[in-house]
Amino acid sequence: MTLRFVGIDPNTGGEGSPTVWVEEESADLVLQGEEADELLQALVGSTEWVAGHKTGIPAHERVIRIPARMVPILREACNAAERAAAEHHDVR
Repeated sequence: MTLRFVGIDPNTGGEGSPTVWVEEESADLVLQGEEADELLQALVGSTEWVAGHKTGIPAHERVIRIPARMVPILREACNAAERAAAEHHDVR
């Protein structure tokens, strides 16, 4: 597995911070972020966002928060993921 570092929260103080990588072989985005608080998790988990789709947050998934100031980093990561997918002919 090869991770390509894309960026970290520009306001980081040197501790754990929201970070974005692209996994080169799968072209998946890999995100590290602050776990959402209980109120946000409850909202996400109890809302039927897509008609007929089961509500709730599966045990193997987490809701995380990525600061808006990281939008340019996420955009760069999306571009890198598209390039990696094209290189591996793994268009998802």
